[in-house]
Amino acid sequence: MVKDVKKQIRQLRGEIREHDYLYYVLNQPKISDHQYDKLFAELKELEQANPQFITPDSPTQRVSERPLEGFTSIRHSVPMLSMDNTYNAEELRAFDERVRKQLGSEDYDYVVELKIDGLAISLRYERGQLVTAATRGDGEVGDDVTANVRTIKAIPLVLFGDGKIPDVLEVRGEVYMPTTSFIELNRLRAEAGEPAFANPRNAAAGSLKLLDAKITAARNLSFFAYATGELSEPLAANHYQTLEKFKKLGLPVNPKIKRAKNIDEVINICLSWTERHSKLNYHIDGMVIKINRFDQRDVLGATGRAPRWCISYKFPAERAETIVESIDVQVGKSGILTPVANLTAVQLSGTAVKRASLHNFDELNRLNVGVGDTVVIEKAGEIIPQVIEVKAKAAVNVPFEVPTQCPICGSAVARDEEGVYIRCLNPDCLGQLKERLKYFAGRGQMDIEHLGDALIGQLVDTGLVRDLADLYKLKKSDLIGLDRMGEKSADNVIKAIRKSEKRALARIIAGLGIRHIGGQSAQILSEHFGTFPAFMAASEEELANIDQVGPTMARSIREYFNKQMDLLRELLKYLNPPPKTQRTDKLEGVTIVVTGTLENFTRQQAEQAIRQAGGKAPSSVSKKTDFVLAGKEAGSKLDKAQKLGVTVINEKQFLEMLVTKGEQ
Repeated sequence: MVKDVKKQIRQLRGEIREHDYLYYVLNQPKISDHQYDKLFAELKELEQANPQFITPDSPTQRVSERPLEGFTSIRHSVPMLSMDNTYNAEELRAFDERVRKQLGSEDYDYVVELKIDGLAISLRYERGQLVTAATRGDGEVGDDVTANVRTIKAIPLVLFGDGKIPDVLEVRGEVYMPTTSFIELNRLRAEAGEPAFANPRNAAAGSLKLLDAKITAARNLSFFAYATGELSEPLAANHYQTLEKFKKLGLPVNPKIKRAKNIDEVINICLSWTERHSKLNYHIDGMVIKINRFDQRDVLGATGRAPRWCISYKFPAERAETIVESIDVQVGKSGILTPVANLTAVQLSGTAVKRASLHNFDELNRLNVGVGDTVVIEKAGEIIPQVIEVKAKAAVNVPFEVPTQCPICGSAVARDEEGVYIRCLNPDCLGQLKERLKYFAGRGQMDIEHLGDALIGQLVDTGLVRDLADLYKLKKSDLIGLDRMGEKSADNVIKAIRKSEKRALARIIAGLGIRHIGGQSAQILSEHFGTFPAFMAASEEELANIDQVGPTMARSIREYFNKQMDLLRELLKYLNPPPKTQRTDKLEGVTIVVTGTLENFTRQQAEQAIRQAGGKAPSSVSKKTDFVLAGKEAGSKLDKAQKLGVTVINEKQFLEMLVTKGEQ
């Protein structure tokens, strides 16, 4: 009898997974929703009567009964890089010319995909079972959202397969909210007196970051797979084959994906979606164009933030007409004063827009924008809305006067050395402090959850926070009593601040807001110095000699140090970034390019081992390459190495080099 029940449970799970596959992957359901619900109810009833047979991968176990207390972090074994953007056919052709220049006379083709406007995630399957799911985060580290991702029925908890699934398979893709689900969600929120979500992307991102998986389960999120991360063994020889393999494993892939023989076909596909993308039941914000063959991707390589083998095509910027109700002056983190137009609310790119940038006062005067004017606003890519022209002047027009003092602190202002911007000269300006805190706490920097603009405003206005270091001195009792700040909310804020104390050094450097230092520069500085004290002690000469830093950045950093050394010393008391991975000098000065499939390493692991041993691991072969580490099915990099006379080594020789650097 027990064996019969166990068999029945196993059969029901198999049937439900099969119907999930038919519905979410093939879009060819064979049974009605009512019949599916009956199967699910039967399985649930059997499992409840026989709890000893319940397993984590059962379809009934998608939703966790216990809410989370917070999200832990997961480091991506293979970074989730960003993409560069193009906005027209000419820029796409320029991308193709760069590809042609690097690949030479080789034939190559493209895969063109819809750029789903959702939230990027990485799913890790081990021996075919979903074990973790993480958000993209900063590309290196994301949030563990496994409990919430398990509730998404389009994502299989167990992969299909005939024994040919890699032991480790990381699947990258996009979680999104279908338009119909978004409309229904906002209808329910309106009935409950809750604020509506601005667009499906925000709704999807917010739903995936809820602490209660039961609420996430009710949000009807979906998923499309589009790439791999870490692999214990190759899945396919090219990207298109990988997507086909995904479907066989039970992973949903967007059905609109096309192959293109050349850039002309790519452009035609992109243009064909410019008008008709609005008819889809999900939002897209452009197209993604990828080189198909993996060996050619290896040749093309990547910059610090984006691959050279793919690019996104953004649809033409959306525009709308509205009326300027007033013009404010905003103070930035470095003291720059920026005019901002307050507008009659208008929908643009799925968002209600009430404010738009006027960039600077010269631009405001050039456009001749005044209160009451009808203006055209535009939102291109990820930038904030901006006023691009005046359509009609108001009947009564009062010229806007350029401020002669800071609107926040009343201090004197002056034009910068380039004559473009006007700056507040008061280093203690509370307006600047608020913006510095917002930037420091932002997702790309210290990523301090629950520390929003309104709370930062209160912390500064009440005098609780006077600089960045004061954030780390806050106690729960300081927060209770502030607007909308009860005991639980205060506890969440303090926990988030404590969590940020262990952020990576690159994030800390980026968060300081040093002029000319962005995320990529911060990463370079982090890798060079390794620790916060070493970075603080750097001379201008040492900084200037770092590759990709140079004299302008070096001078800016030293000027910041000279003004803010007391603040840095105070921050040092609280911030404890993880130590830099210990490097050896086994491969000091040696350049090794990895190609093919290795037995003991993934390609990324081999490259990491090279760097940790003091060597360099570029993505392409050149005359400066010392060795090429060639595994099975090595491609064009091996051919190029042989043409250039570069020494080719196998995995055994490479392992010996890691132990003791020897002559080859």
